[in-house]
Amino acid sequence: MATIDEDLSALERDIRQLKIEYDMYFGGGRKRPPTEIEWRIDLIVKRYGERGGDMKFGQRFRFGNLSQTYAKYKDIFRKRLAQREEGKVQRHFGAAAKAIEAERAKAAAAAASTEAAKVFRVVCTEPEKEPDKVEKLYEAFVRAKQEAGEAMGKMTHAGFNEFVRKKTKDLQKQKNCHEVEYVIETVDGQVKLKALVKS
Repeated sequence: MATIDEDLSALERDIRQLKIEYDMYFGGGRKRPPTEIEWRIDLIVKRYGERGGDMKFGQRFRFGNLSQTYAKYKDIFRKRLAQREEGKVQRHFGAAAKAIEAERAKAAAAAASTEAAKVFRVVCTEPEKEPDKVEKLYEAFVRAKQEAGEAMGKMTHAGFNEFVRKKTKDLQKQKNCHEVEYVIETVDGQVKLKALVKS
């Protein structure tokens, strides 16, 4: 059986393929809509929609993003199919992509207008004994990145935990302090993670 990560990667591939094949269908390059891929996607979305508790935070976050993208595409495809049946065919290519871009731009503008208030703080002394604090810091970091439209890059959940553990130890040694405060803030659309010496 496939692992959760393998299923999520397959879901991502299928959603990309679905968009390509729908664009071909609306552009006249395909005779029928790609219902088989849609059925496969629906199956995985339904399965993991009911198994949210089995997933780690990073997997839930990725699944949520993929589900949202799929729901948006589905809505756009449904409208275009209805237009086609009514005889109002849009001839231009990539209408789905343009609509999604417009949605993203609107979300980014909304995030930018509330940027000033977006600061998250947490104080650590021994991160390995404070998993809840590190988890909250990671969730806030991922959320800030998502709202700013930034990719996580190669930063994994485990990598983040290790970074916080090492950074806290290094600062405690260098500055001879007990507490290290981590601050996540969004400045000019960029997410910053700062480590400050407390005491």
